[in-house]
Amino acid sequence: MGVEVGEEEDGGLILKGKRNRYERMDSGFAAEEEDDADVGSRRQGEIKNSNTQKFVIACALFASLNSVLLGYDVGVMSGAILFMKEDLNLTEVQLEVLVGILSIISLLGSLAGGKTSDAIGRKWTIALAAVIFQSGAAIMSLASSFTVLMIGRLLAGIGIGFGVMIAPVYIAEISPTITRGRLTSFPEICVNLGILLGYISNYAFSGLPVHISWRVMLGVGILPSVFIGFALFVIPESPRWLVMRNRIDEARLVLAKTNESEREVEMRLSEIQQAARFANVETYDSKAIWRELLNPTPGVRRMLITGCGIQCFQQITGIDATVYYSPTIFKEAGIKEKTQLLAATVAVGFTKTMLILIAIFLIDKVGRKPLLYVSTIGMTVCLLGLSVTLAFMGNGKVGILLAILWVCGNVAFFSVGIGPVCWVVSSEIFPLRLRAQASALGAVGSRVSSGVVTMSFLSVTRMITVGG
Repeated sequence: MGVEVGEEEDGGLILKGKRNRYERMDSGFAAEEEDDADVGSRRQGEIKNSNTQKFVIACALFASLNSVLLGYDVGVMSGAILFMKEDLNLTEVQLEVLVGILSIISLLGSLAGGKTSDAIGRKWTIALAAVIFQSGAAIMSLASSFTVLMIGRLLAGIGIGFGVMIAPVYIAEISPTITRGRLTSFPEICVNLGILLGYISNYAFSGLPVHISWRVMLGVGILPSVFIGFALFVIPESPRWLVMRNRIDEARLVLAKTNESEREVEMRLSEIQQAARFANVETYDSKAIWRELLNPTPGVRRMLITGCGIQCFQQITGIDATVYYSPTIFKEAGIKEKTQLLAATVAVGFTKTMLILIAIFLIDKVGRKPLLYVSTIGMTVCLLGLSVTLAFMGNGKVGILLAILWVCGNVAFFSVGIGPVCWVVSSEIFPLRLRAQASALGAVGSRVSSGVVTMSFLSVTRMITVGG
């Protein structure tokens, strides 16, 4: 009947129309099934990508906890030395040595960290750094003399040196290429976060008795190390180190957790294996590289002046003196109460931390040199304003307010420019064959410059005043 109706109405076209309609319906069902499959596959991919990103970020954060230790030590010592001096009758020279020796000793830890991480692995070097720092912090917290304090300080410095060296290496080796730049900035952010936490700890425990307060301040620094202990159950070993130990299957498993597709996993594994093959050749070439650095061509000389020079100038600006001795500066401005002194330093730490976050977003958009210009000009103006304020306007409310603003401005301009840009420029300016050794030279210059500034600030202050 259907055929007849069709033939009567449309000369047989209705049957064809029915067939076409059914064919279209079937194809629609097929398309819907394909769409459902695509959506499901896409959702699974998105879930995997999200989980991969979360895992990599967690690894980067846990590896950066040692940088929190460095920042915490810098921040907490600024307040703790006020109470140490009163409790243990320390001289200004002893305080300077106690504060400044960390930069020198941490450099030794960093230099030793390279061979250690190759021997026992990146993950366990992070653990070793935490254990050594814990030991040093515990000894300092229980110290009854300057000698015992120095023993603890030396151990803490070695632990920090290991931690600061291994964090960016581990993060660079564990991260996918597309997020490596952003994730390797985590240690710098964590240093500033640690400084802020150190300042807050100073303020929080300043009301305790003198012989207890500074011990609690230093002892709290052990807590991040405890978190690192838990982190060891989460973070994997570096795939590069596993390949160097010929543990290819384990390396592939780690890469599968930190990369979003099998293709990326195999590409990364192939790159790492190729790099490992040339590792011995690079070792033999290192002597020639040192000869080239110590007897440079005009081009290499300009690279060294720029890359290593910026690391030295970063510290010669006196930023560590501002961070370590900000309570001394505010005391000179007219703040007498220790609690108020330490509250003012919290504002400094907060400013420094917030501005480093802004710098991370600006550095690729604005460029390196514009940020350096803004940073150094701003720091110059703030330091000049601070010195004039301390020399001519001290001990008044206006002078106190201006001093706090100038110090906050100084650390803000540092954090938005020369602080992070220093490390970016020093890593970008050198060709690949010179990068490791030249960066090591820059790190030596940076740590020595920091040590000289922090170990001489109080003596120079006594000679030419804080404003001077």
